[in-house]
Amino acid sequence: MAKGSRGNAANEALFEEDYVLRTLGKIGYDGETALTELVANAWDAGASRVSIVIPEDAGSSLTVEDDGHGMTADNFRARWMKLGYNRIKNQGSGVEFPPERAGQHRVPFGRNGVGRHGLLCFANQYEVETWRGGDAISLVINTQNNASPFYIERETKSKKTGHGTRLSVVVDRHLPNPLSVRKVLAGRFVHDPQFTVEVNGRSVPLAQHEGLINTEVLRIGSGSTVAAHIVDTTKAAQNTRYQGIAFWVNRRLVGTPRWAVGTTPVLDGRSRFAKRYAVVIEADGTWAPFVEQDWSRFKTEPEVDRLFSEVASYVHRQVEALSASFVEENSEDALMRNREEFRNLPTGAKVEVAQFTHALVADHPSIAPEALAKAVRAVIQLQSGRGGIRLLDKLMHLDETDIEGLDRLLEQWTVQDALVVLDEIDARLSVIAAIEKLAKDPATDELHTLHPLITQARWLFGPEFDSSEYASNSTLRTVAEEVFGSRKADTTFQNPRRRPDLVILTDATISLTATTTFNGTDHLACMRDVLLIELKKGHSTIGREEMHQAEGYIEDLMSNGALASRPFFHAYVVGHEIAQATTRTKSLGESQDVFARIQATTYGQLTDTANRRLMNLKERIPSRYEEVNGYDLVQKVMGQPSQAPLMPHTE
Repeated sequence: MAKGSRGNAANEALFEEDYVLRTLGKIGYDGETALTELVANAWDAGASRVSIVIPEDAGSSLTVEDDGHGMTADNFRARWMKLGYNRIKNQGSGVEFPPERAGQHRVPFGRNGVGRHGLLCFANQYEVETWRGGDAISLVINTQNNASPFYIERETKSKKTGHGTRLSVVVDRHLPNPLSVRKVLAGRFVHDPQFTVEVNGRSVPLAQHEGLINTEVLRIGSGSTVAAHIVDTTKAAQNTRYQGIAFWVNRRLVGTPRWAVGTTPVLDGRSRFAKRYAVVIEADGTWAPFVEQDWSRFKTEPEVDRLFSEVASYVHRQVEALSASFVEENSEDALMRNREEFRNLPTGAKVEVAQFTHALVADHPSIAPEALAKAVRAVIQLQSGRGGIRLLDKLMHLDETDIEGLDRLLEQWTVQDALVVLDEIDARLSVIAAIEKLAKDPATDELHTLHPLITQARWLFGPEFDSSEYASNSTLRTVAEEVFGSRKADTTFQNPRRRPDLVILTDATISLTATTTFNGTDHLACMRDVLLIELKKGHSTIGREEMHQAEGYIEDLMSNGALASRPFFHAYVVGHEIAQATTRTKSLGESQDVFARIQATTYGQLTDTANRRLMNLKERIPSRYEEVNGYDLVQKVMGQPSQAPLMPHTE
């Protein structure tokens, strides 16, 4: 497509000329990263050799050529010319190899096709030549057109034998250093001996790698040996998929490198050591019989077990020897992750925490950064508690009334007993306050915020329901799925398993929980009582129809053959208001055989009743809840963030 051929109609999306470049991140301005991504693309194309030519000066051509499977014209348009190309979806999770290398296995680096535009790091346009099956195409890719983020400026077709891809660009910015590029690429792709990368005609064999810092012969069993190498890859790769221990047998990679031998983990791949170093275990052809036919792994053999044991010991020795340089760096990182809490410690406590951190890293050099940070956080909290810092700070700000109250409290209660009681009371008062604030807020997302809050607090519907006996029942859930299946709404929770007792309908949310007992005949478990809470959506009014709906739900549940017993249903229909002509309480069944009771109620009635049962405690400490946002209270009570509107109301 020629430049400008699409036009700039008002209804078309437009792009800045540097749109693609700005989406590339570091690839767009760091030459080493850009070339690393292009070599990874060659790996994904099944190449065995990649040749990079970097000019001495800007204004000359930089090229990247590989002997991978190449592309047809259709392949190119479907893969290269598509924004956000999903490689896994379109090409699968494996690598396609040229015919002469069929049968080899690789896990691809690429996922979304970003790296293919790496040459934009050096100029605003580049050229692609690719060939397979006797046909070749040559295309100039340009970005200087606001009607498209990138487009084919020119295309020619020709005949060419073999297969491969050649990229070229005239460099006008970010000219990379060939020595640095060679060093980085040699470290990144050191894991596979059958994949060679040349920069300006020179590759770096493992034996000549400047990052090779140790080679040791490991004796396996009675007479076998392997060579173990450890390489400093200098810069941590953005993708650490191939960091780890690589096994070479007769100059061929076995399986995929990882920080494990067999099924036994050797090192946490998140540690600084794992991200910096690579281990290569080089074995001769005598080990080939111990490798599976597809070279995906070693066979389960005693000799292989001995190999894995020796390799694990070697890695542990090297970790201990080389990790000394990481002690200061890891210690500083762990303290920085906890800098706010660390900053508030007195000087003596800071020294002790720093010494603990240093000693922990020295004793466990392979510890993951996240685990180290958690350990340091725990020590900081212990130091804070030991010094009474938080307590002293609060005591300094107490007024006379609070001090007298504290004195009375400690005379009659232990601190632990007082905390148990106060935590329970605070949880219940928080529920009341949250419902009061959110029930009258038109911006409340009732499905995700208000309804789970009410159905979690069963004590609002009476003290008889304030029991751990009431729980989700698998049989009851199955019956509900059958009864309400046709009326269920498309909208549901992101993780419905977290709320298994809720059924979401188009106009309501129904909570079903039950108590279980043992029948007197065969002593098998059966349902005794079912609590059904129907929460109407929106600022709803409960009328006769809503009460009839609840009656129908109960009858449908009772008539389902999956219920092995006949429980008593306690049903509540909850809304914002009740219509005047509506009967608020209704029983189902004959006078001597009532099996259900339906009660209409409002959010306001629930919270008023709850306040009275809690002796109006909330009114005596208004500042504790009135000044707190309703959504903050939900997060506190539910233990998870609520789905608040953009501008949450505080009333």
